[in-house]
Amino acid sequence: MTRPTPETLAHSARRARASADPATDAAPNGRAAAVPAAPAVRQPEPVQLSGAGSLVRSLEALGVDVVFGIPGGAILPAYDPLYDSTVRHILVRHEQGAGHAATGYAQATGRVGVCMATSGPGATNLVTPIADAYMDSVPMVAITGQVARPSIGTDAFQEADIQGITLPITKHNFLVQTAEEIPRVLAEAFHLASTGRPGPVLVDIPKDVLQAQTTFSWPPTLDLPGYRPTLHPHGKQIREAARLMTSARRPVLYVGGGVLKAGATEGLRRLAELTGIPVVTTLMALGAFPDSHRQHLGMPGMHGTVAAVYGLQKADLIVALGARFDDRVTGKLDSFAPDATVVHADIDPAEIGKNRHADVPIVGDAKHVIEELIAAVTTERAAGRPADLGDWWTQLDDLRERYPLGYEEPADGTLSPQYVIERLGKIAGPDAVYVAGVGQHQMWASQFISYEKPGTWLNSGGLGTMGYAVPAAMGAKVGRPDTVVWAIDGDGCFQMTNQELATCALEGIPVKIAVINNGNLGMVRQWQTLFYNERYSNTELGTHKHRIPDFVKLGEALGCVGLRCENAADVDKTIEAAMAINDAPVVIDFVVGKDAMVWPMVAAGTSNDEIMFARGVRPAFDEDDI
Repeated sequence: MTRPTPETLAHSARRARASADPATDAAPNGRAAAVPAAPAVRQPEPVQLSGAGSLVRSLEALGVDVVFGIPGGAILPAYDPLYDSTVRHILVRHEQGAGHAATGYAQATGRVGVCMATSGPGATNLVTPIADAYMDSVPMVAITGQVARPSIGTDAFQEADIQGITLPITKHNFLVQTAEEIPRVLAEAFHLASTGRPGPVLVDIPKDVLQAQTTFSWPPTLDLPGYRPTLHPHGKQIREAARLMTSARRPVLYVGGGVLKAGATEGLRRLAELTGIPVVTTLMALGAFPDSHRQHLGMPGMHGTVAAVYGLQKADLIVALGARFDDRVTGKLDSFAPDATVVHADIDPAEIGKNRHADVPIVGDAKHVIEELIAAVTTERAAGRPADLGDWWTQLDDLRERYPLGYEEPADGTLSPQYVIERLGKIAGPDAVYVAGVGQHQMWASQFISYEKPGTWLNSGGLGTMGYAVPAAMGAKVGRPDTVVWAIDGDGCFQMTNQELATCALEGIPVKIAVINNGNLGMVRQWQTLFYNERYSNTELGTHKHRIPDFVKLGEALGCVGLRCENAADVDKTIEAAMAINDAPVVIDFVVGKDAMVWPMVAAGTSNDEIMFARGVRPAFDEDDI
């Protein structure tokens, strides 16, 4: 029997992020996360069921409303009771689509996303979305069929050791050994996925276990020795952080995705306004603090704003909340923020000090950390110790004025991709959900759409998965059917997973897809332009020169409404036409210029001090003033 122990849960503890109460934590969109830590639904009496029946009953008891998956031989026993279940099953066209859809559902709702696949290639097709969910701390449970227990280890047909394969990319995983343990394992999987630092959990169930008879009862008793995520921070560390925040002259609040996961955005705003400290939000934290807020400097990192990058770089105090000092933010690590004292608050103790030494380490849930910081800072200010940040804001405002985000219209008269995305954000508005693929269009979407609310920006941040957008948008729309959901995708990303539009068409999931079609693998081409002497090796896709594929015809073939836009005069009316269609998916082929680049930029492996505002343009700074 595979049962969690202190040793086997060491991996889980490393990924742990404490949660106030998984049954009541606010989701990014303000709704409660409906994943009970202790399952609350009780059956009147135990009933005799197959293992498969027990699995489906467990999903129902856990409040699951949708599963994304594809049946196959080893998982097929589970599909028979699913036929009569209240749980909706959405038949995807590829298991990778099921995994990303579960992730998009989870990111949009705050609930656990669920996907299902058969053994062997079905399970291995889930590896990429599982790794993606792991990197971005997304609560997901992946259920896979396995060959019968006597066949395990014999290289049986469609056998793969998916437990071993996914061990490094799951918060925890299980190989179920008996039908009797299915309810407990499912309850533990959902608890692990949704509490602490969220993450994916895999449950692998052999076919003979699904077929075996068992007695089903609910709720089970969870057996998770050693899994005790820290919820409340240590008071001494909070007081020291508050003292630093009220005495620093150049402080910055460095906000990561953990603030969104903890439902701590309202507290963040109160803390920022109380202290007057500038705020930067990472790619995974967009929407955690309103883009339009006076104190928001923007996104830091490789393609962040000049003010955000240099605000961090020249800070004397960095207060990191639910962020991990990843390489895309820090640039060359040994030159990052050399004069800064670091307060690092995170639910996962393994993140603190992993990349940058923390002078004040704080382990705890971001919501509680922020609330306790507010109280401690209030006490400091009452004692006559308010911070004076006037000179700091003068410097930062000067940077914002001199180096705002912007773009030049293409000299050859082609359609500007930045203009398309900017207009899309204006027309769809701040209540829409925007889902991006990976590459130039992702960066432009992060720069030129204003994110005012949590849960409105979904993307693959840590793993950078091309093909994420279409299935994740599908999952987001299933989770929030009354919300407009736009996927902003590149022509390269779109060709990886667009088959899921057939799922959307047949299942009545009217997502809207904006394909930013520049005819190339855009970000790779940008690097070839800048660092490889314009030697464009294998980056041209043929979607411009040959119109292969024709995205309008492809969209129509997949059951969508297909539109095309090739000039700026038609952008608004094309977007508005898509907004008026609510009974079918829409695909818009925005044919844009191939030479547009993402700026600002910190080249990989270089210091943030070397940020380029545009090609050949480095910001000028008076070092005596900063």
